[in-house]
Amino acid sequence: MTDTVVPFDRRMLEALICPRNQTTLSYDAEKQELVSKAAGLAYPIRNGIPVMLIDEARKLDDD
Repeated sequence: MTDTVVPFDRRMLEALICPRNQTTLSYDAEKQELVSKAAGLAYPIRNGIPVMLIDEARKLDDD
């Protein structure tokens, strides 16, 4: 079994918004997250799929 990383399709950014405050997101390729600076949250991307749940998001001040 190989550990293949599924890439995130950047075209999804056009359709996705932050579930907390409905603002645009930016993509952090290094951390594999979608970032909402307005909400102060980063949503994880797992196997190429954004997890857009507030409970799963990381607070940005946790850096």
